[in-house]
Amino acid sequence: METTSKPTGNNKRLYLIIGIIAAVLIAISVLFYIQNREMNTIVEQLNVEKTILTEEYQKLAFNYDSLHSDNDTLNLMLEMERERIAQLVEELKTLKATNTARIREFQKELTTLRGVLRTYIVQIDSLNQRNEVLTRENIEHRRRYTQIQSSFRELEEVKTTLEEKVTIASRLDVTNLMAEGLNPSGRKTDRSNRIAKIRVCFTVLKNVTAPVGMKDFYLRIERPDGQLLLHALDDKFRHEDADINYSAMRSIEYGGEETDVCIFYDADAGELLSGEYIADVFADGFHLKSLRFTLR
Repeated sequence: METTSKPTGNNKRLYLIIGIIAAVLIAISVLFYIQNREMNTIVEQLNVEKTILTEEYQKLAFNYDSLHSDNDTLNLMLEMERERIAQLVEELKTLKATNTARIREFQKELTTLRGVLRTYIVQIDSLNQRNEVLTRENIEHRRRYTQIQSSFRELEEVKTTLEEKVTIASRLDVTNLMAEGLNPSGRKTDRSNRIAKIRVCFTVLKNVTAPVGMKDFYLRIERPDGQLLLHALDDKFRHEDADINYSAMRSIEYGGEETDVCIFYDADAGELLSGEYIADVFADGFHLKSLRFTLR
C-alpha cells in the first residue's frame, strides 16, 4: 500500500519565496511600464514644446524680414539679427527635445529677441514718421518752388511784353516820305542823266516815349536793276542782328517833337539808270518807311 508524502517545511518556504519574487517582478514590471509611459508622454510634450518653439522662431524671423528702413546702420543691425535667428533655428531643428536646459535657453533667447524686435519697430516707426514729415515738407517746398518758378515766368513774360510794348511805343514813325532828283544847280529833275543828287525827305512824327538825343537816320536806295547805290563798302549800320550797307545817312537832334528831315545821296556820273527806284528809311535798328519813285 502506497503512502502520499506531505510537503515539508522547506518546500513551503520555497513556494513562499517564489511567490514573493514573482509579486516583486510583477510590481517592478508594472512600475516600469508606468514610468515608461510617463516618460513617453513627457518626451512627446517636449517634442510639442520644441515644435512650438521652432514655429515661434520662424515667425520671429518672418517679422524681422518684414522690417525695412532707409537708414543704412539700422539695416545692417537688422541683417545681423536675421543671421543670428537663422542660426538659432537651424540649431533648434537638430536639438533633442530632452535637452531641457538648452530648450529653456532658447525660450529666454526668444523673449530677448522679441524685445529687440519691438525696439527696432519703434525706431523704424519713428524714422518713417520723420520721413513722412520730411516728404510732406519736401513736397510743399517743391510746390512752392514750382509756384515761384511759375510766378517768375509769368513776371518775365509780362516784363517781355511790356518791354516789347515800350519798344514798339518808342519806335519812331515817319510820314510824308518823298524822293526827287536834283541837277548840279539844285533844281528838281527826273532825268537820270542830269541828276547830281537824290533828295529823300520825310517828317518824323511826335513821340514822347522815344528817347531824346541824337538820332541817326539811314537811307538805302536801290536802282531798277536791284543794285544798291553806295559810295563805300564800309558804310554799314546794324539792322536785325546784321550789318547792312546804306546809301546815305544823317544825324539830327530829336527832342520828341515832329521834325522834318532830308537826306541827300550824291550820285556819280553815269551811276543812275532810267526806271523805278526803291528808297528805304531806317533808324534805331528799325525799318521805318519804304518809297518807290521813277526816274526817266
